[in-house]
Amino acid sequence: MKILVVNCGSSSLKYQLIDMNGEKLIAKGTYERIGEESFLTHKINGESYKLKNPVTNHKDALDFSIEQLLNKEHPAINDLSEIEAVGHRIVQGAEYFSDSALIDEDVIRKIEDCAKLAPLHNPAAVIGIRACQELLPGVPMVAVFDTAFHQTIPENRYTYPIPYEYYKKYKVRKYGAHGTSHYYVANRVAELMGKDVKDLKIVNCHLGQGASICAIQGGKSVETSMGLTPLGGIPMCARAGDLDPSIVTFIMKNENLTPDEMEKILNNESGMWGICGVAKDVRDIESAVNDGNKMATRALDYFKYRVAQFIAKYAVSMQGIDVITFTAGIGENQIRVRKGIIDYLKYMGVKIDDDRNNVRSEEKLISSDDSTISVWIVPTNEELVIARDTLRLSSK
Repeated sequence: MKILVVNCGSSSLKYQLIDMNGEKLIAKGTYERIGEESFLTHKINGESYKLKNPVTNHKDALDFSIEQLLNKEHPAINDLSEIEAVGHRIVQGAEYFSDSALIDEDVIRKIEDCAKLAPLHNPAAVIGIRACQELLPGVPMVAVFDTAFHQTIPENRYTYPIPYEYYKKYKVRKYGAHGTSHYYVANRVAELMGKDVKDLKIVNCHLGQGASICAIQGGKSVETSMGLTPLGGIPMCARAGDLDPSIVTFIMKNENLTPDEMEKILNNESGMWGICGVAKDVRDIESAVNDGNKMATRALDYFKYRVAQFIAKYAVSMQGIDVITFTAGIGENQIRVRKGIIDYLKYMGVKIDDDRNNVRSEEKLISSDDSTISVWIVPTNEELVIARDTLRLSSK
């Protein structure tokens, strides 16, 4: 069975075509800057093609992407009928979904209802679903929710210390994010270690443009850093993470800002970018650190410190840690960032082996032999998890 995996971001679209007979990746692509000077990077047979094709919406981006899968010069498929199912990544499923779901009109309605909790992502995902329904009528489709993995977090941990009526009225609680990635990495590192995931206490650090930490005990999420929305937790490239709540109201009053204006600042103008003003990409910030930029140093140090703090907190959540994993763009590739984070944990006996750590985007043990906690790099593969769930549910 060939499965198309679709991931609609706020201004991007990613896709993979996977042959589930052997879980072989056939083709993949990323459409960036939708609504601006957009372009597609399409990869097949080890070759990469960058195609400039400005589009204004996700439907047009998906249409053009499908054309590339059918491209006669380097075809991934010869006919759309070869795509037998489609899996969609959905950021927010709230309390509606504790597992992936076959998509019907009721599921779409609930995804739309959750858009207030993920206004940048859920509406785009619905556009992607509708576009696929139009292109591939009758093909089964599955929604895979980032929040579903976190539905095992205990009630006393997902409840916020605010009037409980807001939970009853609006379902204000911790939902988390990146659940598909956390699930994949936890199970993969257990496999690499030759252990049952049910016997491990894992802290997974999903560090990318968006970043979250997750405590995984017995294969289940028991705590995570993101909260009601993907804004909470550790500071990110441009998102603030956790703050004293009064900072928000103080700035709004003094700057005469609307809620939407303040939300934009917290989501797009804060985090490391807010501190240093250098860039929203950690690679550029590290380059500025090398050039002696003190504010870039401050921003990156704050990021590493806060990640380490969350790792240490989750030792309390699980009463111990067996393994720490790094994944996503920063976690997989930024050598000095990983080392800086682990250096804060030396008091726990955690040690990095500098030679082992000198690697990018590879599955690898990077802690020293005498480290009290194993530290691994495990490149994430959310698309494979989505494809597996799509196969599981569509086969029914």
